[in-house]
Amino acid sequence: MIENRENSIEIDKENFRKIGHQLIDDISDFLSSIDKKPVTVNKSPSQLQSILGNNTLPENGTPATELIPRVTNLLLNHSLFNGHPKFLGYITSSASPIGALADLLAASINSNVGAHILSPMATEIEKQTVQWLAEFIGVSPSYGGILVSGGNMANFTAFLAARTAKAPKNIKEDGLSNISKKLTVYCSKSTHTWIEKAAILFGLGSNSIRWIETDSSNKMNNKVLEETIKKDIENGLQPIMVIGTAGDVSTGVVDNLKGISTICKAYDLWFHIDGAYGVPAAVIPKFKKLFHGVTEADSIALDPHKWLYSPLEAGCTLVKNPQHLIDTFSSHPEYYNFTSTEGETAQNFYEFGMQNSRGFRALKVWLTLQQVGRNGYQKLISEDIELSVLLFDLAKKHPELEAVSQNLSITTFKYIPLNYKGDNDYLNKLNEELLNELQTGGELFLSNAIVNEMYCLRACIVNFRTTRKDIKEIIEIVIREGRETHSKLQLK
Repeated sequence: MIENRENSIEIDKENFRKIGHQLIDDISDFLSSIDKKPVTVNKSPSQLQSILGNNTLPENGTPATELIPRVTNLLLNHSLFNGHPKFLGYITSSASPIGALADLLAASINSNVGAHILSPMATEIEKQTVQWLAEFIGVSPSYGGILVSGGNMANFTAFLAARTAKAPKNIKEDGLSNISKKLTVYCSKSTHTWIEKAAILFGLGSNSIRWIETDSSNKMNNKVLEETIKKDIENGLQPIMVIGTAGDVSTGVVDNLKGISTICKAYDLWFHIDGAYGVPAAVIPKFKKLFHGVTEADSIALDPHKWLYSPLEAGCTLVKNPQHLIDTFSSHPEYYNFTSTEGETAQNFYEFGMQNSRGFRALKVWLTLQQVGRNGYQKLISEDIELSVLLFDLAKKHPELEAVSQNLSITTFKYIPLNYKGDNDYLNKLNEELLNELQTGGELFLSNAIVNEMYCLRACIVNFRTTRKDIKEIIEIVIREGRETHSKLQLK
C-alpha cells in the first residue's frame, strides 16, 4: 500500500519557484534584446542534432533544475525568431508576451476544454472569446464557433459544416458513395492550399474544386464564378459552397465578398470566407468597405496567431448558425456523462469541432484582446499596413528594385540589377537565389510570391516590433545581398 507517494515527476514548491523565476528572467532578457539577435541560425539538421545530443532515450531521469536551463539555452540560441522585427516571412506574428504567460497558466491548470463539466471557467472564457472575435471583425456576436490550431483546421471545420448543411441529408449515414450528384466547391486560383486538402480528405476529391480565374486585381472573377456554377448545375452536378478570401496569402488581396454573397444566395450555396490572415483588418474604419459582405458569410476562418499577435497555436472558426457545427460534429456515446448544470444547458466544445480532448487555446487570445483593446488593435494593425506601404514606396523609388504589389500588410517586390536588359527567367532565378541567401543569412527573413509569373520577394508585416528604421534597413540589406548574389550567378 502506498502511503506517501514520492516520484521524480513532481517538483516541490521551492524548486518550482526557483526554476520558474530563472526561466522568466531568461525570457524577459530574451524579449528585451531580440532585435540584437540574428533572425535565424544557419545550421543543418545534423549539426542541430549534434548540439541536441541524447540520441537514445535516457534510462534514468534528470532533475528539472538541470533540464530547464539547458533547454532554454538550446531554444534561445538555435531557433528562428518570428518575434524579431526583421522577420516578415509567411504570416507568423510576433507573439504577445501576455500570451506566453497565459500559456503557462493554462498548462498549469491543464483544462480539457472538450466538455463544460471538465473545464467550467475555461469553457466560458472560450465562449466569450469567440463572441469577441465576431464583434472584432464586425459580424454579429451571435455567431458561434470554436478555437482550433490554425487556418487549415479552422477552414476544415467550416468545410465540414458546409458539407453537412448543403449535401443530401443522408450523408452522415450513407456517406458520399450513395449521393447521386457530384458535389462541387468554388474558389479563386489564389486560394490557400487548404481547400485541396479538404476536398481530398473529406471525400469530394480534388476534381470537385472549381478554381475560378482572377481579374486584373487578383480578386476572384465573380462573373466567371456564376457562369461556372450555372454550367455545373446544367450538367447535373450539385454546387454546395463558395470560398471567398479576405487577404490571400501571396499578395493580401480581398475578394469582392458582397458580390460572392449575392451569388451564394441566388443559388442557395454556403458562403465561407477564408480570413485567416486578413479579416482582422476589418476593425479599421477606413477598411470597412473593403470587407463589405463579411456579415453575409455562413462561416469565417480567422487566425488570432496571425494578425492578433497570439502565440501559436490559435485559429478560430465562426459560424452564423452554430447549430450547423453541432449537426456536423456532435455524438453521444454512452461513456459521456456531460450533463447540464443546475438546470442550464452547458456548451460542450467537443460538439463544435473534431477534437474531444482540447487544450485551453482561448486564454491567450482572451487576455491579449483585453490588454490591447479595440483601439489598440486599430493602431497596431494600421501601423503594420503603413510600414508595408513604406516598404512598397521605398522599393518603387530604388533603381535596383521593382515594387510589384501592396495589399493590406503584404508587399511584393523584386531585385533587378542596375541597367539590366536580360530576360525574366534570369530575374526569377536571381530573386529565388537571393531569397535563399536572405533566409539563411540571419539579418532578415522574407518569403516569396509568384505574381504574374514573376518570382518576387514577399514581406508580410504582422509584427508589432517592426519599425520604420527596420524597413529602411531591409531595403539596404536586400540591395547589398542582391548585388552579391547577382555577381555570384554571373561567375557560374
